[in-house]
Amino acid sequence: MRHRLFVTLAAAGLIGAIAVTQALAWGASGHRLVGQLAVEVLPAEIPAFLRGKKAVAAMGELAREPDRWKGAGKLHDADREGAHFVDLDDAGLVMGVMPLADLKATRADYEKALQTAGTDGWKAGWLQYSIIDGYQQLTMDFRYWRVLTAMEKRAKGQQKAWYKADRLRREQLILRDMGEFAHYVGDGSQPLHTSIHYNGWGDFPNPGGYTNDRIHGPFEGEFVARNVTLAGARAALPAPRDCACTIEQRTVAYLGRTNAETGPLYAMWTQGAFKANDARAVDFTTRRVAEGGAELRDMVVMAWRESATGKIGWPAVAVEDVAAGKADPWTSLLGKD
Repeated sequence: MRHRLFVTLAAAGLIGAIAVTQALAWGASGHRLVGQLAVEVLPAEIPAFLRGKKAVAAMGELAREPDRWKGAGKLHDADREGAHFVDLDDAGLVMGVMPLADLKATRADYEKALQTAGTDGWKAGWLQYSIIDGYQQLTMDFRYWRVLTAMEKRAKGQQKAWYKADRLRREQLILRDMGEFAHYVGDGSQPLHTSIHYNGWGDFPNPGGYTNDRIHGPFEGEFVARNVTLAGARAALPAPRDCACTIEQRTVAYLGRTNAETGPLYAMWTQGAFKANDARAVDFTTRRVAEGGAELRDMVVMAWRESATGKIGWPAVAVEDVAAGKADPWTSLLGKD
């Protein structure tokens, strides 16, 4: 979800009237499609509770969740708004400050760099960090699931019962965390959520004569609902891609590809293709939704594979040691005060 304030002055008394425009990336239909599509095509190596009809239906709704949080309160909303977008200029710089690939180690460092240049994350957005954060959370969730599953098979009595109960709790948490992750990955396939031209070309060089109409909401909401189907997105789904790279590198490449579609989107919109439901516009939007589903699928697989190593709990215990029967994680999982 993304907001911008537009101020107009009333002729009598010059009283400022503020109108709030709201945009969802995608709307309910688009985010639902991204979540459903990804889960439909997860490979057999992914745990069974994340596959099948129930998981597809659940992820379709959970992928919408960050947009449904809106309205919880001013503090809540303001601290989440920038999670949905990152404003790249025509040179590929975040608000003209730094290349997208110049990922600072933390959001605090990112914020410091932006503020030094006279802007901030609330204006520039931090979608790249939302995706990386969601990936890291899902990877950790998977680590816990692997350990709990291994111990449920080996343990006896009360410990076995506890491992089973905690594994079931973890599965519910994974669905929730994966839904939030799915939302931001879906945001990343919408060109207007990666560009300074997020709702009309704006006051920038415009050699293409692109429209300044408020296109954001109509594109990602109404147009998707009318024209994009699960079957169509499924047919346009890219093949699995193993980037052999880090999640940081993958995220930068993904958002860069999406941003490159900003110009083509504006060209078609300026030509009236979206108002006419032109086949080019339908194909373009279907492919963007399909790209979100494919990227989510591939990132989930990447997180699952990475979760086979690493540590969980306190005192920390290695996942691979538990899987090999070399370590007992009971104290680490139950908690040592």
